[in-house]
Amino acid sequence: MSATGGCLCGAVTYTVSDKPTKTGACHCEMCRRWSGGVYMAIHYKEDEVTIKGGEHISRYKSSDWAERCFCNICGSNLFYHVTLDGPYKGNHHIGFGTLDDPKGIPLTSEIYVDKRPDGYAFAGELETMTEAEVIALFGSPE
Repeated sequence: MSATGGCLCGAVTYTVSDKPTKTGACHCEMCRRWSGGVYMAIHYKEDEVTIKGGEHISRYKSSDWAERCFCNICGSNLFYHVTLDGPYKGNHHIGFGTLDDPKGIPLTSEIYVDKRPDGYAFAGELETMTEAEVIALFGSPE
């Protein structure tokens, strides 16, 4: 069973091979500034995502390990794409809000929890990682 989504204007759409079973939240400064709040995303490997309208995707290299991709027509944030060589290369962290049908997909994890603003509080027990733990996973941004 696949899932679909896309940008606000419909110029960029995607299909993922399997319906997402979980979503994660990131509280890093880049995600906060990029999304205007917490960035919630679903995770897929590159070969699990089919994108239509790729000519309308602009890419911004936001760190040494990834780029942020958005529609160059309507400006919708689409996904965070890992570019660093290694086991995560090519992974897409697709914006949860871009899904056509986000019902029934639970929030299961938070990263950069040590950077989480005081005004955010999610219900339930979640897997968590600090900034240092995430950087150790991907490699130093320096």
